[in-house]
Amino acid sequence: MPTRDPILPPGFRLGTATAAAQIEGGADADGRGPSIWDTFAAEPGRIRGGDTPAVACDHYHRHAEDVRDLAELGVDDYRFSISWSRVLPTGSGRVNGPGLDFYSRLVDDLLAAGIRPVPTLYHWDLPQTLQDEGGWLRRDTSRALADYAAVMVDALGDRVTRWLTLNEMNVHTLYGHGLTDHAPALGMGLDCLPVAHNLLRAHGLAVEAIRAAGPRHEVGVVQQHFPVLAATDSAEDVEAAEMFRILTNWLFSDPVLRGTYPEDWVAELVMNSAGLTPDQLDRDLAVIAGPLDHYGVNYYEPTVIEAPRADTDYSGVLEVDFPQDMPFRPVRIEGVERTDFDWPIVPSGLTDILVSLHERYPGLPPVTVTENGCSYHDGPGPDGAVHDARRIDFLRAHLAAVVDAVDAGVNVDGYYVWSAVDNFEWAAGYAERFGLVHVDHGTLARTRKDSWYWYRDLIAEHRERLARGGPTRPSGAHPAV
Repeated sequence: MPTRDPILPPGFRLGTATAAAQIEGGADADGRGPSIWDTFAAEPGRIRGGDTPAVACDHYHRHAEDVRDLAELGVDDYRFSISWSRVLPTGSGRVNGPGLDFYSRLVDDLLAAGIRPVPTLYHWDLPQTLQDEGGWLRRDTSRALADYAAVMVDALGDRVTRWLTLNEMNVHTLYGHGLTDHAPALGMGLDCLPVAHNLLRAHGLAVEAIRAAGPRHEVGVVQQHFPVLAATDSAEDVEAAEMFRILTNWLFSDPVLRGTYPEDWVAELVMNSAGLTPDQLDRDLAVIAGPLDHYGVNYYEPTVIEAPRADTDYSGVLEVDFPQDMPFRPVRIEGVERTDFDWPIVPSGLTDILVSLHERYPGLPPVTVTENGCSYHDGPGPDGAVHDARRIDFLRAHLAAVVDAVDAGVNVDGYYVWSAVDNFEWAAGYAERFGLVHVDHGTLARTRKDSWYWYRDLIAEHRERLARGGPTRPSGAHPAV
């Protein structure tokens, strides 16, 4: 990994990211309604350690402290998500004033600190009432999200100008609907394709709702992308890898950026499973492909795929296990360092996927790396500090990978570290720690990690470099603090 910080391009914005269900807590505060993650976490055995997001980091009550931390960190942008059920407790109808007021205060505090707020409307926490009515299998849920988008842009649009519609539709579709590892845990296999289509349609309708508020609003979407590699050159492995690549990457980006599904067989599957006529599908795709101002890419790791081998145990290779009837299987990536979450560290994969997107989609909007980060379990030592040198190495290497993509011609305008604070990491509960700030989940005390100080210095040096009118010798690693 590189030992010096990369020189970032002019205009490049640095930030952090979080999600409502992972940090806010305040589950019973201000009239908020339950979400599918409250329901999921209440079911025994769903979350590691029996953890729940009911308190999380208590950001709902401590947001002023967290914003001060962001201000002292010096970030340009803060990407957060809005809890749909905090604003609309049943997903539609009556607006919950106190819930809306929370986000208004958060936005005001961010702006006062000189930080651009970048809200994501939907980060997997569907109001439970809508799930009870059919959730993302129901076409009307797409319209409900668009109505919610209109509520938010009406309430915050005088101060917020940059919006993100949905987060990682591929993960939400596959983990929560195809499998049972995330809420709402439907376990539908490939029968979950109507969910993918309805999420995509919700994105398109939300773009329309935001555009209706006027030209000052910039709108984008967040997709998780990763290179998919075949384990060998055999025809079977290459075919398996291509199918997996289509279903996890292009199924969600082609409709948004091309207005089509990636292959005729995919379009046919979606149309038949969702009960659409060809004309309905075409009309939906026209909505889904509304023009964007920016495109968010989340990256964590690549995936290696092979065709299923007899008598081979594939369990535990990835964070989730594939059903036995799937025509592809994951292969563990060897010969690389791994995080404490056992994810392989391959910074070049970020360069590769950014370049792939640039080549696949002529006219690709400016790209922001809206999530990138790593879980290491480092906690406060005898000196009270959190010495997380491995996170610094990880972030430095991935920022260098972004610069490599820029040098290859990709228009990347920013990078957000996941995450601002240690949080509720979905089914992994509080065991995994992605934050620049350590959170003691017993006392909720915050402790800035060495990586926080490193990132603060990198941001400051980037600004100073630009103020001087050009690149200077980049800094080395931040010493232990």
